[in-house]
Amino acid sequence: MKYAFSTLGLPGAPLDLCAALAASHGFDGLELRAHPEEPLHPGSPAGERAAGLRTLTAAGVTVLGVAGYTRVAAAGADEPLLAELRSLVRLAADLEAPYVRVFPGGADLPEEAADAHAVRRLRAAAPFAERHGVRILLETHDSHRTAAAAARVLDRVAQPGAGALWDVLHTWLGGEPPAASHRALAAHLGYVQVKDVQSAQELTPVGLGAGALPLAEVVAAVPADGWLCWEYEKRWYPAAAELPGRLARGREYLASLVARHSLDGQAGQDVSGR
Repeated sequence: MKYAFSTLGLPGAPLDLCAALAASHGFDGLELRAHPEEPLHPGSPAGERAAGLRTLTAAGVTVLGVAGYTRVAAAGADEPLLAELRSLVRLAADLEAPYVRVFPGGADLPEEAADAHAVRRLRAAAPFAERHGVRILLETHDSHRTAAAAARVLDRVAQPGAGALWDVLHTWLGGEPPAASHRALAAHLGYVQVKDVQSAQELTPVGLGAGALPLAEVVAAVPADGWLCWEYEKRWYPAAAELPGRLARGREYLASLVARHSLDGQAGQDVSGR
């Protein structure tokens, strides 16, 4: 298993600080929030992108994904949205990142219309992404918060340049068990965003394992060679504790869940082999 965290937990922090924190706490990668508030975003010039990549490479940290805010299921014209997607793909390619995150954003539309928008746009953008060595990942979020809803779109897109980002908070809020989420997304899964909160009513982020999310069940469901990315939503909850003080324990907690699942799997094999 490989581990990353999102720079959403370090709003506006310099890239060298983010990279140093990742490297010193055993994280293999970063998910970069691609917003003008952050050091790198689609409007960043080529020189800044190249410098950012050098900084990350020197620290031994990779960019797992570029977290964009394009809403592929939303109402509106296609071309501005597709241009935005292409700019995110180019940024990801320049940073040698394999993934771009997008949202559905179709909550104001009937389900059929939202699905149709998302399918059409992802079909149009996926070949461009694939040519750049990038996959566009539809996050389980807002109008398509369950894996079943995201898979309903991705099954129709059916292109290698499009996939899924499993945000475990939203599938949980949608009442979907982790095993069911993984079954729905298995053919499309890029990586998994983990997080923790106290309850469905209190969404201020807490340390991993300190809240209500079924993270052990999530880890048990995901591929052993995949990525777990901790999205600590400090940007949206400024009163939450600072992320750097929680990184070591969060990394240890995830590793303990992975190790426990590995031991459980080995025990199961031993029993079945007798």
